[in-house]
Amino acid sequence: MALLTPYWGLDGLLVLSSLMIGAYMYVTRKFKYWSKRGIKEDPPRPFVGNFADCIFLRKTNSEFVKEMYDKAKGLLGMGFYIFDKPYFLVRDLELLKHIMVKDFNYFADRHATADKVDDRLGYANLFMIKNPSWKPLRAKLTPIFTSGKLKKMFDLMLTNADDLGKYLDSMHLGSNGKVVEVKDICANFTTDMIGNTAFGVRVNSLQEPKSAFREFGRMIFDYDFVRSLDFTIIFFFPNLVKYIKPKFFGKKPTQFLRTVFWDVINQRIESGQKRGDLIDVLIEMKEKYKDDQTMTDFKFNGDDLVSQAAIFFTGGFETSSTTMSFTLYELALNPAVQNTLRAEIHDALAKTDGKITYDMVMSLPYLDMVVSETLRKFPPLGFVDRVCLADYKVPNSDLVIEKGTPVFISVIGSHYNPEYFPNPEKFDPLRFTEEAKNSRPSYVYLPFGDGPRVCIGMRLGLMQSKLGLIQILKDYEFSPCEKTRIPMVLDPKALTTTALGGIHLNIRKATTAAG
Repeated sequence: MALLTPYWGLDGLLVLSSLMIGAYMYVTRKFKYWSKRGIKEDPPRPFVGNFADCIFLRKTNSEFVKEMYDKAKGLLGMGFYIFDKPYFLVRDLELLKHIMVKDFNYFADRHATADKVDDRLGYANLFMIKNPSWKPLRAKLTPIFTSGKLKKMFDLMLTNADDLGKYLDSMHLGSNGKVVEVKDICANFTTDMIGNTAFGVRVNSLQEPKSAFREFGRMIFDYDFVRSLDFTIIFFFPNLVKYIKPKFFGKKPTQFLRTVFWDVINQRIESGQKRGDLIDVLIEMKEKYKDDQTMTDFKFNGDDLVSQAAIFFTGGFETSSTTMSFTLYELALNPAVQNTLRAEIHDALAKTDGKITYDMVMSLPYLDMVVSETLRKFPPLGFVDRVCLADYKVPNSDLVIEKGTPVFISVIGSHYNPEYFPNPEKFDPLRFTEEAKNSRPSYVYLPFGDGPRVCIGMRLGLMQSKLGLIQILKDYEFSPCEKTRIPMVLDPKALTTTALGGIHLNIRKATTAAG
């Protein structure tokens, strides 16, 4: 005789059914969290919540957040679930302003996190680190990005722009041109630039695309299953980080970055050379604050210090190369825009005897509009993540966002909202005339975030991208080829905005009349 019934098989069935019912009740216990608070929620599924398509790599995380944004039209925001945890999507512009600026102290930290012990390069860098360490660390790193420092960096960048011109000349394109994958070319260029300007390292990726810097840079953003899982856990399931221990930069790149940047720092200390770059700033911080005890979560030595170099390198080459390559893609599909931009570049060069200058790069109005429109359609990261640090009463509402609640803002959702950007699929640089910008509400254009945690390297990234585009477009033109994806398809495994299969275009010497 069995324990519960006359039959062992029936006993087993009852036990299994009880376990399944118990598991179902456990994983659905928090469902209706938002509806009980008067907030619309997307109906979740047991065990996966609303996140199944991202878990199974059927859509990008940014596309998922945009779907929530679209469903929340006319509302403060919308609730959704990842597994059984409630998340909040902000839609209302006034609430967004409070979260990003007015009440920033409630939302100063990212929801994302790397492992505090086993991944210091991932955890302690300025992009990821938590308060109270974030604020003083940002203040200490901000001087790198003054106008004076950027001008000095620009002089170094010109050597890399010359290298890019020589590389393109060496391709011997012929009258019909040649099909190339432009993202990799742009990333080789920006890798060389960031290595030169920030670290004093001659990377030479354009001539040696398999150089160590470039190879490990590719690994960081090589969105295979493992890297996709790493980023998904860090940004959406940070409670699992301490168990699964993903590496923000990946395992092999983490070791490479730790070794190479510490070598650079030590060599600079031994030589006594001063270049006014990031390495000099890190060395100054190391000496000045070596006995500092005010930042309990950060030390001015070891991996904590090197992590700033790692994020500067990674963000510096990837976001700029993404912006450049998507710009070239849109120009290839919009030849009239391409010709207008080339005319502006040629007119500017005619005034400087063919020399590219800092003032030219930073002040060409149509170039700025073109790049701004590219960043609208293809922001490097399609969402902004925050976590509520204390119970927060939403102004003019009965809603309280509880401490520990992840809060997301859809950058792509706002950028493709026809209320702010009519016919949003169209590439139209005229959206960014001064008149058009002034006619839009604030906080609807967020390619670099906003508020105190806005991207610290925004001006440097724009300068790199614009310099590269001027160097290329003054002599070359782009058009679609058989391998060009129209419309663009994004890689569903990627955290950042990444073209599936790369961006293939035909490049040839410029022959069309500019203007």
